[in-house]
Amino acid sequence: MVCPCGCGAVLEMNLVPDEKAVWRARVEKDGTGTLHPSVWRQIGCRSHFFIRNGKIRWCD
Repeated sequence: MVCPCGCGAVLEMNLVPDEKAVWRARVEKDGTGTLHPSVWRQIGCRSHFFIRNGKIRWCD
Protein backbone atom coordinates (compact mmCIF):
# COMPACT_ATOMS: atom_id res chain seq x y z
CA MET A 1 0.00 0.00 0.00
CA VAL A 2 1.06 3.62 -0.40
CA CYS A 3 1.68 5.43 2.88
CA PRO A 4 -1.48 7.35 3.83
CA CYS A 5 0.52 10.40 4.99
CA GLY A 6 1.09 11.39 1.38
CA CYS A 7 4.87 10.85 1.31
CA GLY A 8 4.48 8.36 -1.55
CA ALA A 9 6.41 5.53 0.12
CA VAL A 10 5.26 2.01 -0.69
CA LEU A 11 4.62 0.02 2.49
CA GLU A 12 4.70 -3.76 2.58
CA MET A 13 3.11 -5.71 5.41
CA ASN A 14 3.90 -9.40 5.78
CA LEU A 15 0.76 -11.55 6.12
CA VAL A 16 2.58 -14.92 6.26
CA PRO A 17 1.93 -16.25 9.79
CA ASP A 18 5.20 -18.20 10.14
CA GLU A 19 7.43 -15.18 9.47
CA LYS A 20 8.58 -12.49 11.89
CA ALA A 21 6.98 -9.06 11.76
CA VAL A 22 3.57 -10.31 10.73
CA TRP A 23 0.30 -8.42 10.44
CA ARG A 24 -3.19 -9.90 10.40
CA ALA A 25 -5.69 -8.65 7.86
CA ARG A 26 -9.42 -9.15 8.25
CA VAL A 27 -12.37 -8.28 6.04
CA GLU A 28 -15.19 -6.93 8.19
CA LYS A 29 -18.87 -7.77 7.67
CA ASP A 30 -19.38 -4.43 5.92
CA GLY A 31 -16.58 -5.26 3.43
CA THR A 32 -14.01 -2.88 4.91
CA GLY A 33 -10.57 -4.00 6.04
CA THR A 34 -8.78 -4.10 9.39
CA LEU A 35 -5.05 -4.58 9.86
CA HIS A 36 -3.41 -5.53 13.19
CA PRO A 37 -1.03 -4.49 14.73
CA SER A 38 -0.32 -0.86 13.88
CA VAL A 39 2.01 0.25 11.09
CA TRP A 40 4.90 2.33 12.41
CA ARG A 41 7.52 3.60 9.98
CA GLN A 42 10.90 3.90 11.67
CA ILE A 43 12.43 5.85 8.76
CA GLY A 44 11.19 8.43 6.30
CA CYS A 45 7.93 10.07 7.36
CA ARG A 46 7.76 8.05 10.62
CA SER A 47 3.99 7.59 10.29
CA HIS A 48 2.26 5.50 12.95
CA PHE A 49 -1.30 4.35 12.35
CA PHE A 50 -3.88 1.57 12.57
CA ILE A 51 -6.28 0.55 9.82
CA ARG A 52 -9.69 -0.16 11.36
CA ASN A 53 -12.83 -0.77 9.33
CA GLY A 54 -11.19 0.74 6.26
CA LYS A 55 -10.18 3.96 8.01
CA ILE A 56 -6.78 5.24 9.05
CA ARG A 57 -6.52 5.85 12.79
CA TRP A 58 -3.42 7.97 13.45
CA CYS A 59 -1.38 7.46 16.63
CA ASP A 60 -0.05 10.43 18.58
